Amino acid sequence: MMIPEEYIDYISKVRRFSPRTRELYSDVIREFLEFAQASDDEDILDSLTPSMIRSYEVHLLDSRKLDPRTVNLHLSVLSGFCKFLMKNGRLKSNPARVVSRPKMDKRLPVFYREESMREYFDRTEHDASEETLSLIIGNDKVSKQLYSRRLARLIVSMLHSTGIRRSELIGLSIGDVDFSRRVMKVRGKGDKTREIPLVPSLCNEISLYLQSVETIEGRARSASDPLLVTVNGARLYPVFVDRVIKDELGKIGSITGRKSPHVLRHSLATELLNEGADLNSIKELLGHSSLAATQVYTHNSVEKLKKVYLTAHPRAKSGGKNGD
Repeated sequence: MMIPEEYIDYISKVRRFSPRTRELYSDVIREFLEFAQASDDEDILDSLTPSMIRSYEVHLLDSRKLDPRTVNLHLSVLSGFCKFLMKNGRLKSNPARVVSRPKMDKRLPVFYREESMREYFDRTEHDASEETLSLIIGNDKVSKQLYSRRLARLIVSMLHSTGIRRSELIGLSIGDVDFSRRVMKVRGKGDKTREIPLVPSLCNEISLYLQSVETIEGRARSASDPLLVTVNGARLYPVFVDRVIKDELGKIGSITGRKSPHVLRHSLATELLNEGADLNSIKELLGHSSLAATQVYTHNSVEKLKKVYLTAHPRAKSGGKNGD
């Protein structure tokens, strides 16, 4: 096994990175080694120098025209690869650490306004109702259409109400939902498990949905079965979830920006912070490994505070002058 394969095996079995992350890391290392023309282990170790990594950075920026954020990602992957080689005694130091990184513009998390989400849930309330459930009677065309609408609404509801990641949603099994305690067990990054509270309305929506699945499939389901499935009974997959979010939120005129599962996650975090939730609680809910990842949401609250200040503070309204 060559060095790159050893590293990918390490982040898979020891670090427990997701398949998508492992694929990303593998691609970055492969691209660097192609650039460095390193074909065997000896060439690979010889190529890991500050000058070669710096040349690769320039290549990404100037020749491939990649944005600084993506280039920083490449350098981070290479740095992790070098740390692995240092740990195994193959490198004495980390050459990627001495290479300066391109500056990135700070991006505030995008989120959907509460009014927009309220409009969506009001418009789709009928799709999740018990009345509509009674119209799902088997595997006929109308039942499948009603089921698909119910599933789409629940995908949006769960992502927005719990703040879980797309991969976490897809990985849920029926047994992960504890209706008696109103909590949901979620396996996040690094295979870490956390429990997320469920509001009563979401518990009810999940319960009605599960009844519709059994009607469509014509069988009882077990705790190990996927919680959410397509109309054909298959576990959800990333492109399916992305398409649902794009289609569902596309119906709301006030939502004009990017429509993705991750923006729903940002939206919940922003709403909770604006309502006074503390950062540590939001960190635990979202499954962040550090508080720094959660603190980015405070920027949105500061921007909101600035607007309130400029429209309500007497001195701000008068341009900072004393008097009336």
